[in-house]
Amino acid sequence: MTKRIFRSICLAAIAVFLASAALFLCVLYDYFGNVQRNQLRTQTALAAQGVENAGADYFEGLDTRGYRITWIDADGDVLFDSEASTAEMENHLERQEIREAMEAGYGESARYSATLMERTLYSAMRLMDGTVVRLSVAQNTLLTLLFGMLQPIAVIIVFAAAFSFFLAYRLSGHITEPLNRLNLDDPLNNEGYDELSPLLRRIDAQQQQIRLQADRLRKKQEEFEAVTENMAEGIVVLNTKGTVLSINHAAARLFDTTRACIGRHMLSVNRSIEISDLLSEAEKGVRAEKMIGLKGRKYQLGVSPVSEDGTVSGAVLLVLDVTEKERAEQMRREFTANVSHELKTPLQIIAGSAELLSNGIVREEDRMGFYTRIQGEAQRMIRLVEDIIRLSRLDEGADDMKREDVDLFVLADETVKSLQAEAEGAHVTVSLAGEPAVVNGVPQLLQSIVLNLCDNAVKYNRPNGTVAVTVKAEDGGVILSVADTGIGIPPEHQERIFERFYRVDKSRSKELGGTGLGLSIVKHAARLHHAKIELQSAEGEGTTVTVIFPETKEILKDM
Repeated sequence: MTKRIFRSICLAAIAVFLASAALFLCVLYDYFGNVQRNQLRTQTALAAQGVENAGADYFEGLDTRGYRITWIDADGDVLFDSEASTAEMENHLERQEIREAMEAGYGESARYSATLMERTLYSAMRLMDGTVVRLSVAQNTLLTLLFGMLQPIAVIIVFAAAFSFFLAYRLSGHITEPLNRLNLDDPLNNEGYDELSPLLRRIDAQQQQIRLQADRLRKKQEEFEAVTENMAEGIVVLNTKGTVLSINHAAARLFDTTRACIGRHMLSVNRSIEISDLLSEAEKGVRAEKMIGLKGRKYQLGVSPVSEDGTVSGAVLLVLDVTEKERAEQMRREFTANVSHELKTPLQIIAGSAELLSNGIVREEDRMGFYTRIQGEAQRMIRLVEDIIRLSRLDEGADDMKREDVDLFVLADETVKSLQAEAEGAHVTVSLAGEPAVVNGVPQLLQSIVLNLCDNAVKYNRPNGTVAVTVKAEDGGVILSVADTGIGIPPEHQERIFERFYRVDKSRSKELGGTGLGLSIVKHAARLHHAKIELQSAEGEGTTVTVIFPETKEILKDM
């Protein structure tokens, strides 16, 4: 502690000194810089007056030590310069101080030279005849000034550091002396700093608490057992030899054993190779994980070594049921594969068509067909991406979408009207029947349900077929029914049509521009509204899809 106080005082003193010195230098530099700029401006005014009165004769025998004077005509050409030949000098019209003097009568600027490590101040004044007189003077930069004062600054720093070390040594010893005399066996009977009183009272309280640690440890053990017994995950506590010290109910049930296994080796409870490998890793002090199959489900086994003073004193085996996670991962892989497949075909068609067009192989009368095909495949990709984005938002719960009361009959009527042109083109009649029925939900998702069901009913219908949309309120809930006279769905496909990218007739679906995600969107949107979907279909006779929305108060209660 003494060393820390000593270092802190020294560092604080040196830091304050350096900061003060830097601030002092900056203030002095700024002050003398302003003085030099004012002097330069005065000298420029005097020189301008002299040139105004005497013309070029003013420069004959003129002593310009410390300054550089330049006379520039109205076109920027140099008429006179005290340090260089006018013939070798470039036009000065674009110089900042010249441009300002031309415009306002007076201008000034500063330019820094990295090679000379100095800054040059320029001051220019316009004469009555339009010419400009400019004076410049070199000004050392703050860094140059600092380099020039290194020796005195170094001496001051050494003196300040030595003085800081001396004061820090005396102060740190004086501060820590009462601390070193503390009697921790009787903390409340110590004389010292008043600021230490809370610490001493805390030490006394902790000494009293130590006497209660045995009872508290027992209670903690009981609490630990109560928590682990009610966990769905399995937990097994092992010692360094792999002997079971504790096992909760979930782990005992998974390994087909009881708490009577406590005191036995873990491999006598389960002799799987995965557990044997995990115990070997735990003995080395390494955390490890393995997958194992038990009772038809997938479990993730994780072992964490327990170390004490750098030595492994035991291990904790955690058993997690990851069956659903594995299924979700499998679905993700299948979804990725399906998306890649669905995007590959239109991309190949677009690329192939574009290549034929760019190479001039396609006849002029056939070009429009290729353009139409490229546009159609691009639109198909856009629809696919939009459906994927919509489905991803539904997977995330669509929490950012606002719920409100929606009249499903009005929504269905707008959807039916929007599909009239498509239905007429397919020679299908779409009708709407029912009554106003309010559903509390997300308008966009409810529209997706109605639109996808009606769109499928039109696309997969027969010429001169019909689509009957019905909306009605029943038993406090709302029922949406979409019935068509289309091709129907074979029984073996009916359970899977709501899966992503699943198609009964893939060739027909792609011809109609389907993405294979419409019914999956319907399923997810219905689930977010706690609605139930019923399907009735017969091959060659048509399909009826019914979405049953529960009462609004039940939806709000489940949210």
